[in-house]
Amino acid sequence: MPELPEVETTRRGIAPHLQDQRVDAVTVRQPRLRWPIPADLAQRLKGQTILAVKRRAKYLLLETAKGHLLIHLGMSGSLRILSAGTPAQKHDHLDLVLANGRLLRLTDPRRFGAVLWCEGEPLAHELLRSLGPEPLGSEFDPEHLYRATRGRKIPIKQCIMDNKVVVGVGNIYASESLFLAGIRPGIAAGRLSRARIETLHGCIRQVLAAAIEQGGTTLRDFVGGDGKPGYFAQQLNVYGREGEPCRVCGTAIRQIVQGQRSSWYCPHCQH
Repeated sequence: MPELPEVETTRRGIAPHLQDQRVDAVTVRQPRLRWPIPADLAQRLKGQTILAVKRRAKYLLLETAKGHLLIHLGMSGSLRILSAGTPAQKHDHLDLVLANGRLLRLTDPRRFGAVLWCEGEPLAHELLRSLGPEPLGSEFDPEHLYRATRGRKIPIKQCIMDNKVVVGVGNIYASESLFLAGIRPGIAAGRLSRARIETLHGCIRQVLAAAIEQGGTTLRDFVGGDGKPGYFAQQLNVYGREGEPCRVCGTAIRQIVQGQRSSWYCPHCQH
């Protein structure tokens, strides 16, 4: 599933090809995604210039003078920049054909992504308005994370994966951040001291920034906007490595299940 680094990698890959370009046509081959693609989307977008390509959490926002196109990649979606006229394949559900002879194509085998239209302030949209701060933004500081954990018995891994606490810390990056911070995923969030929370805050930012820099994590079928895979998977310390030796101490990595999701940790390095 594309997480925040993969979505940001996609944004950076497609933005130079989309910004200041006019949409000449919209082709919808499969309108039934997680929510139906608006039936009048082509009417709304045709002739509009894309002014900016932004991101909020794992949503991409294509800004025009009339409104914003909200795109979510779901479980298996990807966006590619291709030459206009490139033949569509089975799971290619949407094309935005641009005046520069290129097109933006959404591919989504599981059809769990979303393409929605928003007029007015996009951050007030029902899908965006209750989200927490961006993990690399100024609003997500150690004090915010410390306050969010006070009095909470929920395991710290589930706490930092809560989009109302901070957006974009999915399973991969939560596991890796907790490893760097030396914190076991099952410890109650409220038990962590301010010092340990400050360490965790720094590790979350470090892991996400590194993943973005390296183009995200390729697990299954993620590719960036240029069609190239990400490479952060080569540096994973614990995620998906049950039974393998810890890269720091050599102890076998363990796997547990938390909230119906697998978690991985080193029993020696994390406590």
